[in-house]
Amino acid sequence: MKVLLTGATGMVGSLVLQQNLDNQDILEVVSLLRRPSGVQHPKLTELVIKNFLSLEEVATFCQGIDAVYYCQGVYTGTVDHDLFRQITIDYPEALAKIIKTTSPDARFCLLSGAGADRSGRSRVAFARDKGEIENRLSNLGLGAFHSFRAGYIFPVTPRQEPNLGYRLLRLLYPFIRLFGEGSSIRSTELAEAMFRVGLQGHTNEILENKDIIAVIR
Repeated sequence: MKVLLTGATGMVGSLVLQQNLDNQDILEVVSLLRRPSGVQHPKLTELVIKNFLSLEEVATFCQGIDAVYYCQGVYTGTVDHDLFRQITIDYPEALAKIIKTTSPDARFCLLSGAGADRSGRSRVAFARDKGEIENRLSNLGLGAFHSFRAGYIFPVTPRQEPNLGYRLLRLLYPFIRLFGEGSSIRSTELAEAMFRVGLQGHTNEILENKDIIAVIR
């Protein structure tokens, strides 16, 4: 299989990348990213992208793709809303349109978020934006589309948290888990589930947090 990945330097994307590199069924990995990851592997081709809205130059690398793992994103509150929408909606849509042309049978796995609202009626901008990109990709006519609505993602590998809110969530994680499988997931669990769905497919287009966990159980 040949796969394409975005966000390989991020918490989840780096783990999805490793899943693909370690699996013997994956023969080639194309990684689109904003800066080099530092990972070297005979399967891996890294393409540093300056403008994710203009991907025509990488279209030849997108041919024959079996699965796409879209893990690129940005945390709420770290950029203004216009840029958040561009990264959340415009970037994945631009890539999906390329994939539809070059690899029409590919499975497209999108890292979305819990609470994504496809109706557009939510008062929360994050929920509306996540729901909007889900709608756009669902209606694009891809080979298959799966949206992963993860709850709080606990970073198994220690990291510099993006803000105070995430530092508090990390500290409170043992208590958050008490609310059940709909509330949170470990980064390693999410990465493994995304990898499996990209490899094998799934009956659901939308996978809520509990559905994601069920994939690896």
